[in-house]
Amino acid sequence: MTPIPRFFVSRSAALAALLFVGALCQTVALAQGPAPDPAQVAETKARYTKYEYKIPMRDGVKLFTAVYVPKDQSQKYPMLMTRTPYSVRPYGEDQYRSRLGQSSHYDKSGYIFVFQDVRGCHMSEGKFVNIRPYIPNKKDKEIDESSDTYDTIDWLIKHVPNNNGNVGLMGISYPGFYSSCGLVDAHPALKAVSPQAPVTDWFVGDDYHHNGAFILADSINFLEFFDRPQRGAAANRGGGRMGGMRREGSRPDVYNHYLTLGRLDTIAERQARGGTGFLKDLVDHPNYDEWWKARTILPHLKHVKPAVLTVGGWYDCEDLWGAIQVYESIERQSPETVNRLVMGPWIHGGWARGDGSKLGDVTFNDKTAEYYAEHIEFPFFEYYLKGKGKPDKTEAYVFETGTNVWRGYATWPPKGVKPKSFYFQEGGKLTEKAPAAGPHNTDKESDEYVSDPAHPVPYIERITDTIARDYMTADQRFASRRSDVLTYKTPVLEEDLTIAGPVQANLIVSTSGTDSDYVVKLIDVYPDDYPNPDPNPTRASMGGYEQLLRAEVMRGKFRDSYEKPQAFEPNKPTPVKFALNDVLHTFRAGHRLMIQVQSSWFPVIDRNPQVFTDIYSAKESQYKKATERLYHTPEQPSHISVLVVPAHLGS
Repeated sequence: MTPIPRFFVSRSAALAALLFVGALCQTVALAQGPAPDPAQVAETKARYTKYEYKIPMRDGVKLFTAVYVPKDQSQKYPMLMTRTPYSVRPYGEDQYRSRLGQSSHYDKSGYIFVFQDVRGCHMSEGKFVNIRPYIPNKKDKEIDESSDTYDTIDWLIKHVPNNNGNVGLMGISYPGFYSSCGLVDAHPALKAVSPQAPVTDWFVGDDYHHNGAFILADSINFLEFFDRPQRGAAANRGGGRMGGMRREGSRPDVYNHYLTLGRLDTIAERQARGGTGFLKDLVDHPNYDEWWKARTILPHLKHVKPAVLTVGGWYDCEDLWGAIQVYESIERQSPETVNRLVMGPWIHGGWARGDGSKLGDVTFNDKTAEYYAEHIEFPFFEYYLKGKGKPDKTEAYVFETGTNVWRGYATWPPKGVKPKSFYFQEGGKLTEKAPAAGPHNTDKESDEYVSDPAHPVPYIERITDTIARDYMTADQRFASRRSDVLTYKTPVLEEDLTIAGPVQANLIVSTSGTDSDYVVKLIDVYPDDYPNPDPNPTRASMGGYEQLLRAEVMRGKFRDSYEKPQAFEPNKPTPVKFALNDVLHTFRAGHRLMIQVQSSWFPVIDRNPQVFTDIYSAKESQYKKATERLYHTPEQPSHISVLVVPAHLGS
């Protein structure tokens, strides 16, 4: 959804774009990327010969493909391919990229690099379709992204000089989706695939929606950049920063901007008249209908033949869900597949930029991106495309935050984890003991707050003109002070507590309205005497810091079904259960575990009017205050459930 990572056409292009961007959860004013480094371009020209092909697909449509072949002909090379909607520029056989591989390891070892404009994009023929549905049992000249990948590989191994007959496929975000599609009905020459932060399901967990709640700011902004005609070498989908909000001489407040933006259906109509249509498609399908279900590759990840390395970031505000789901779907539906997972302390695409040693005020004491590139990704392709090295039997490489160490597990979540529940109690307490039976006291059986759509809870304390990339680790003390946020925390921990895998929210709530959102945040509270970093460029006060680890929203009307939303009965206690995305984190001795519950998170998600209606067309007059209650009685024990890692697990 956020455009910057998605116009990565390769790991090398990703690196160049990301270095220029500086922040991943921002809009694309940068469709062309930075100016090429002349010295690096010259080096690439000296080592590679560039070819440009228009490769015919089974229906006759031709896809533009740029291929860089090493000039050293002393050996044959595997091909490493990326398919992208973001352009394989520069165009022209005399025009070269600065870098081709994610790291110098690829150049030194030797690969043929392949970059393809997907169907309907830039220099490729045909019609572009967002998240094109997969077609099982294709007939005659029917096509999808899986068949386009197959036909491309079939042509490449027959026509590209000096290839060894093996192909790898990789991509970040939207190109990650195309990588996942390549796994289905894969060509025999496709030996290794790495979907990285892959777009997977735009209603349930990635990009546009989380549990049916619309991801507002990033979605609007991305579509203004992305969802435009973009044919030809110079095409650029254009668009502006945060929905055109940047103005000369101004630094708009993203919070206030989206409060006054207007109805989504009106915006969709306006964009449709301007040549963009996907937002209108989204508005026309407010529930999880067949249109949405056709646009997920997950049910088709069966009998996967290539080896798979799925990569994601713990702080990816866009496609964290997708990475976990691709791994789990293959594990469940294709147990015979070599299926591996990597999760590091990264934002969207963060393993392809910088060194991955910090995010915002939080440091990881390790150059995590460099470690991943050298010790995990590069050896994966070396083994499966060249037969070099040994097979790595570690199935899950996951970075444990809190202790800041890499762990290796044979499965994910790791075997041997133990379930543990933490119960909400009166007075903001969070304990391992369920609420005890006692005298009935309505004042103590629940906590309440008033949720006002006119004053939603901001996603971060500081004023920003875009969605800040570090909000996934940001200090939550500002939210703890608000009357419309419930805060619960454990006593000070006497020993380390490590949790792994999904965090389950089990809420018993009521609302005076007929719909509501519920946001649950998992937080690590630092000791009051925790030292500030030195140097301290952000001037952070780390004593008592409330570091966000994970947050997720459930749009209440979808609590039982994404297909058939239903209203709440006002003031009736109702179960609302949903999973927060996976974590691997150690709460150190002396810290506390905190949970916050709220009903808005703006403008990360759009406002819920708190009446049961089609939110996309709701009028401002329909937005109402609502009293929200969270129950914590023996009969209605709201709690969260986690999986605890015993000390002996991991390596």
